[in-house]
Amino acid sequence: MVSITLAVPTELKQKMDKFAEINWSAVAREAFMQKIKDLEFLKEFKSKSALTTEEAIRLGRELNERLTKRRK
Repeated sequence: MVSITLAVPTELKQKMDKFAEINWSAVAREAFMQKIKDLEFLKEFKSKSALTTEEAIRLGRELNERLTKRRK
């Protein structure tokens, strides 16, 4: 296994120290794996999509507008 070093804000480290029983390396590994799974899914989804970037942006904006109207 390879080791890496992460920098975290002091406030976050202080909060982590309150939970010494947690294996923070395992938490980080799980988060990295989940992010990789999400990115691989998006890459695969995008490769099968016929939408252009412009169309996706337009649809996203339309969805945002409809959700905003629905909440009002």
